[in-house]
Amino acid sequence: MQTVWLDGDFRDAAGAVDAGDRGLLLGDGVFDTALVVGGTVFQAERHVDRLMAALAVLQIPLERSRIESAMAALAERQQTGSIRLTVTRGPGPRGLGLPPEPRPMLLGTSAPLAPALMFAPQRLVISPVRRNETSPLSRLKALGYLDAVLALEKAKEEGADDALFLNSRGMAACSALANLFVVDGFELLTPPLKDGVLPGITRAWIVDNAENFGLRPLERSITAKKLDAVDGLFLSNSLRLMAPAALPGGAADIPETVRRLMEGLCEAIAAECGTDPRALGAQLPRG
Repeated sequence: MQTVWLDGDFRDAAGAVDAGDRGLLLGDGVFDTALVVGGTVFQAERHVDRLMAALAVLQIPLERSRIESAMAALAERQQTGSIRLTVTRGPGPRGLGLPPEPRPMLLGTSAPLAPALMFAPQRLVISPVRRNETSPLSRLKALGYLDAVLALEKAKEEGADDALFLNSRGMAACSALANLFVVDGFELLTPPLKDGVLPGITRAWIVDNAENFGLRPLERSITAKKLDAVDGLFLSNSLRLMAPAALPGGAADIPETVRRLMEGLCEAIAAECGTDPRALGAQLPRG
């Protein structure tokens, strides 16, 4: 029987969620997914900070200590893999109005590590679905993820691995699964949050550390046309880490500076968690 963390303890997954929970009925909640290695969550404080910030936007009251306790318990139990925390506003009466006394639900799950996905090249197609950068949800890991689900399924039908979203102004935003980076000489461009972008944890690490590896990080709006005239593309998220990417007709090649940045990320994970992902089976692309 699968077990989950629910509001302070592990219990059977079956019947764990209230049938009247607003997360189930209205998508009223957010989630966070993190990498855990050797019982330690990589960039744990940043994950908690982002989840707390998202809860503040949605006005869902939840103590930071509850999130930290759930993350620690799941990491200790899973040891190496991924953990997901889901927070909903909890049960409420029918209708859209916020319950006067919300009872947030905190649900935690975990899964084994998938090292083959780390740094694995991704074939992209541009999705016909547009990212709505005017919505605050475009900058949160909100539960309403169907645009990404359907875009990803459509991309796979076309022989690709992931779907790239443009926003309503035609600017590149992100993929269904990850943040986007563009390598243009020694400049490392990534779309700004205002373009409908999630503040990714790995994205933040890359922006903070790129200059140490000969790259100048810049948050800048990127046109679809620009994507065809750059030195390389890659995607980032907490589980795939950094994935070379290519649109149709292109090659998922990366400059040596990006490969060194990937090595730096592996070393950062080893320093924080005690084990390099390469020792667990992750393979960097060849230079």
